[in-house]
Amino acid sequence: VQLQASGGGLVQPGGSLRLSCAASGVYLDSYMWGWLRQAPGKERESVSCISISDGKTYYADSVKGRFTISRDNAKNTLYLQMDSLKPEDTAVYYCAAAYYSGSYFYLVDEYDVWGQGTLVTVSS
Repeated sequence: VQLQASGGGLVQPGGSLRLSCAASGVYLDSYMWGWLRQAPGKERESVSCISISDGKTYYADSVKGRFTISRDNAKNTLYLQMDSLKPEDTAVYYCAAAYYSGSYFYLVDEYDVWGQGTLVTVSS
């Protein structure tokens, strides 16, 4: 099982980035998929997740209305569109998968498979 996240970089406040997570050895339709992040000096936190069973999406309050999670089952790829970025969004972003136990906002400890992170820096 391998999750490969990409798309991070340096962006100015108010800008946009799209993160991608390519999955191999595992299929999107078997798990709950999510994006998490860890800012410098802070604990890792859940950002968003998408339920494969019913397509529902969930977001942390801090990113609601600015971030959009989506998936492409044909490409076995997960995405996170990040708009109106703020300096406080600066973090290493991780994609992860959890064995499905229901459609709700999954917390960090509920994820079972992790990809490597991609750094997002929001700064002028």
